[in-house]
Formats: sequence, structure tokens, C-alpha cells
Amino acid sequence: MTLSSMSASVSAITAAVPPSVRLPHTFGRYVLFDFIGKGGMAEIYLARQKTELGPTRLCVVKQILPGLAGDTQFSDMLVHEAKLAARLSHANVVQVFDLGRADDRLFIAMEYIEGFDLNDLLRRCSRAKVPMPFELGMHVVREALRGLDYAHRRSDDDGRPLGIVHRDVSPSNLLVSFEGEVKVCDFGIAHANDVVVGSSQHELDEALRGKAGYMSPEHANGLSLDARSDVYAAGIVLWELAAGRRMYRAGEGRETLLEQARKAEVPELQVSTLPEGERLKAIVGKALARDREERYPSAAAMLRDLEGYAVTARLMASPLQLGDWLQRTFGEQIVEQRRARERASAALDRGAPLVVEPIAQSQPEAAGAALSAEGSTRAPEPEMAYPPLPPVPTAAAVPALHLTRPHRASRAPRLAAVVAVLVAIAGIGAWLAMHRAH
Repeated sequence: MTLSSMSASVSAITAAVPPSVRLPHTFGRYVLFDFIGKGGMAEIYLARQKTELGPTRLCVVKQILPGLAGDTQFSDMLVHEAKLAARLSHANVVQVFDLGRADDRLFIAMEYIEGFDLNDLLRRCSRAKVPMPFELGMHVVREALRGLDYAHRRSDDDGRPLGIVHRDVSPSNLLVSFEGEVKVCDFGIAHANDVVVGSSQHELDEALRGKAGYMSPEHANGLSLDARSDVYAAGIVLWELAAGRRMYRAGEGRETLLEQARKAEVPELQVSTLPEGERLKAIVGKALARDREERYPSAAAMLRDLEGYAVTARLMASPLQLGDWLQRTFGEQIVEQRRARERASAALDRGAPLVVEPIAQSQPEAAGAALSAEGSTRAPEPEMAYPPLPPVPTAAAVPALHLTRPHRASRAPRLAAVVAVLVAIAGIGAWLAMHRAH
């Protein structure tokens, strides 16, 4: 069973929206140089963190949208949730390491994972007609469950449970790196968004963004949440990976995603093509029980059953296998784009010693066609010393860069002076030799 037919039409992040700042852009101690996308609560950038001693590191900066950042209740809850998230340190959880304000914008900085979120990965598979093996998809869910279980069990310094619930487990929040790592991001951040929004307009926005498509029934109905709500969401992700399609679907003549989530009427999972299919079906069914008392009590309990199934069905996969598949299938193009932008950003940050100039395209028509194919209407920009570097979606559209040093003054006068000194030294040596002879 593969995932080539799975639709990934709904994403929490819309990369087609232009950034609100011109890149590269200095923002506090960060240099923003690549626009990842815009979600319901933030603009997301790839950045370099500057330090007083010089070294930098890549990170992701989420700039909270001004309308939300100006809401005191939202800001207070976001700060509280981000502080909780910063206490999480686990191989399957994205590390949050900074929270603050700069340029009147509230922001969160977190670990950068070079790769894709699962939603983007599945969309790329669909677009390229490249099947993702089911065992790799199941590996992603198992690793995500490890991160969820760790967060659910996390306690404070006095041993009291922190009561962390993710509240937004979905493919867009499951990150997969080119090294085969799987990390859950945005722990607890959705809670801040829930605080200030509860109107019907928000419910519509949630449905349009696809968030409601991964809500537990208790979440969709506004009830209190615990770890079992995240288990339900993980069950939806697993259902979709096994079925190769979205579990809840919105559209003309259908109920909204939020209405479907409230009812929690789970379509029957067809498992005839999967080994030990009935056993997998039972695991998914227990994770998606409408009554949470009948659900898996923890992410660890679901993980144990899923690992047992993977062993029996011979569908075990490792991070090495996942990373190898990603790099062979998608890695080279994306990594080169990101590194080219980073090099250009670093050159601009250094200032005068280097001038960044785009190399002229040998076939401008072909470059223009590549841009048009991705929906861009921008004409090639004229050559300049410090051109803006907008994000571009294809390798063909990335302007090749070379770094040239400013012209220096001629070296001829300096060389003549050196020769004169050498001649003088030789003359002195000859005089001394003659003097000794006499």
C-alpha cells in the first residue's frame, strides 16, 4: 500500500502568500532570510541567530500576526504555553528556545529541521506521483507517539504533572528531516489561539484551514481536553496514511469539517491490501473511539500496539531508511535552494568585502517559463549589488550566485618598491664582500 493517491489539498501553512518584510531582514538577534509560509496565527521564516561571539545557527522564527499579538489575553496565554513548550527536551519534539518581542512583533524561535512537514511531503508525493511506502508513514506516526507520550508525562521540578496537551496534532505539525528524524512541533500553541476565539467565524476559519479535520469530538464540541484528544488526532493521521485519503472531507453538499469532527463518524477503513489488515484496523478503531473512555488511555499504549503490529506485519522501518528515501526522492533540490539562500544572506550580512551578483541566465526564456509554471508573474530583476532574494519554488528558478571582490588598486607600484629594496640589499652585500677581501 502506498500514499501516492493521498490528497493533501488543505494545509495550515500557505507559502503562496508573500512575506510582509523584504528579505533578508534583521529582526532582533535574528536575520530572516527565507519565507516558509503564513499560518492562522503567524508568519514563519527561516533565520540565522546571531550571537555576540560571532557563531550563528539556523532556526525558525514565528512572527505572531499583529492582530493577535495585540490581544493581551492571547499574548499572556501564548507566553504561558511557550514557556511550557520550552521545558520539553526530547528527540521527537521540536525545541522552543526563545520567546520575546522585536520591532513590536511577538515571536517564538525554535529548532530548525531540514526537511518537510508530513502534509507538504504528501503533497509533493501526490504532485510528483512518487509513492511513499506505508511502512515509512507508519514509522512517522510511531515516532510522533513517542514525542506525544513524553510531553503528556512531563512534570515540573516538584514532580507535579504539567498537563501538556498538544491540541493540534496534524500532518502539518509532524516534521520529517532528511536525516530520518520525526519531530512534533507547536506544542500547546493552539491553546493560546482557543482562548480568544470561539465565535462562529473562528469555527469557519478552523474548518477552512483543515484544523477541524484532526480534532477529537471533545475538542470540536468545546469540552475539556486531555492526552486522549491527541491520541485521537494521531489515529486520524494513521487512518489517512492507511487509506491514502483524507478521513473527513469538506465540499459542496457536505457538512463542514467541524461538524463532521463533532459527530466523529469514522468511515470504515479498507485494509484488504495491507498485511495483517484486521489487526491494524482494530488499532485505528480503538484510537478513534468516540467515547474517550474506550480509547487508548495514552500515546504509549497506542504505540505498543502499533509496534507489535509493525513487527508481525514486517512493516518496521528505521530513521536511516526514512532519511535515505527522502534524500533520494526530494532532498538534493530543496537542500541546494536553502543553502544558496543562506550563503547569499551570510554574504549580505558581512557587508562591503563581498558583492553579490546574479549570474546572467544563458536562456532567459527558459527561466521565465520555470517561474510561470509555479504561478509567479515577476519579471527577472536587474542586476544590482544587493538584490532581494525572494523564495523560489524550483531549482530552475533560483538565480545562480557568484561572489566577487571589489576591484583593488594596481599592484605595480607596490611591486616596484619591493624590487628596489632587493637591489639595494644586493648592493650592500657586494660592498661588504669587497671590504672583507681587502
